[in-house]
Amino acid sequence: MLEVIPKLPQTLPAPVLIVQHMPDGFTQTLAERLDSLSEIKVKEAEEGDVLQNGQVYLAKAGRHMEVVKVGGEHKIHMHDEPYREGVRPCADYMYESLAKCGYDDVICVVMTGMGADGTAGIRNLLQNKKGRVIIQNEDSCVVFGMPGSIVKNKIRHKAVDLKYIANEIILNVGV
Repeated sequence: MLEVIPKLPQTLPAPVLIVQHMPDGFTQTLAERLDSLSEIKVKEAEEGDVLQNGQVYLAKAGRHMEVVKVGGEHKIHMHDEPYREGVRPCADYMYESLAKCGYDDVICVVMTGMGADGTAGIRNLLQNKKGRVIIQNEDSCVVFGMPGSIVKNKIRHKAVDLKYIANEIILNVGV
């Protein structure tokens, strides 16, 4: 994440949602560190946060993060449903909620990690919305599990070296 978030501009015309598999206590510190290194604002997500363009929301360790549309606003909803894919937070919950929200186009980014978290949620999202999938290429991954799951499941994607993922996000949201 340190190779991606600090490269995003504060003028990014979209909110950024991150699900990172980390133990309790680490997501707040990570959010603060990323915020101090970045032009774009970064915070640990909280229940009821209204999504704003140019803002990064990092899922709190141990809580699933979803997006709900309330009136004309998209808000963060945190919950304690059971672990899924062996993790909490689980990216599948987030992607599935984005499939039901008011956003017409969603850019999905899958980076290094074990398991298949995100694959089912992205498949569901792409059946309901316009979207694009960017995965971290195998050569720049520590563990190619999560991006590899996108490949194995034949989900259309673009594989990008870690150092170019931020630029790919920027190009896809039209900055």
